Amino acid sequence: MDQRIVSVDAETTVEEACETLLNENVLGLSVKANTQDVDSPHVVGLFDFSDVNAFLTLAATCHTLLPEDLLGKPRANEIVVAARSGRVPVRLVANFSEKNPLEILPHDATIISLLQLFSWGTHRALIRSGSSDEFEGMVSDRGLLAWFASYALKTPSLQDFLSNSLYSLSLPSLNIYAAVVGATASSTVVDAMRLMSEEGVSSVAVVDDETGALLSAVSVTDIGKVVVPSESKQVLSTPLHHFISFIKIAVEIKQ
Repeated sequence: MDQRIVSVDAETTVEEACETLLNENVLGLSVKANTQDVDSPHVVGLFDFSDVNAFLTLAATCHTLLPEDLLGKPRANEIVVAARSGRVPVRLVANFSEKNPLEILPHDATIISLLQLFSWGTHRALIRSGSSDEFEGMVSDRGLLAWFASYALKTPSLQDFLSNSLYSLSLPSLNIYAAVVGATASSTVVDAMRLMSEEGVSSVAVVDDETGALLSAVSVTDIGKVVVPSESKQVLSTPLHHFISFIKIAVEIKQ
């Protein structure tokens, strides 16, 4: 397990949940709802930076939406109605991105179980304790990859396998020639947010307007860590080439 579990109540506002996400320096929060047993609330979902991006995108563009735009989108409609009332509970936004489903595995789950789960596009899983209904921790796809890399250093056969190029493995789910989701440097932050939300990706490439050369990338984590603390709508209209500079400054300050 590579991540500790930080929980928030389901009725916590999205703003408060975002603050917790940033202050606790974790990639996701467990969202708990109270049950009849007040000492044993149950997890109803997860909330991460992909959900933050999807929520902010909706908030930034909802004034342009027509009633028919929300047809068949009950969750988005609920969020818009809640936002107009002045309070959006985090339970409405948990997995709003549809990239952050709640997955729970038993304490004796195997590496194969994790690989199968992550192969479906899930990014993290809660691991249930063997002695109670509580959770021991959280495992992420990144954490599992880091474990494989570390274990390979002690296992030559695995190291040899991991040294193969992806192209040579002919994986059925891998499309080397698929288009990369990208935006031009002159595009705005909200353009990148909308693109990530619509395309279901966690980052977009930022390319030069004239040459098409790769300049950098912007991720949902960057959106959460730079846009949310700014508390200003002005940042949404910032060109991506300027936003990249903000990201670098934030990284340098943290270091």
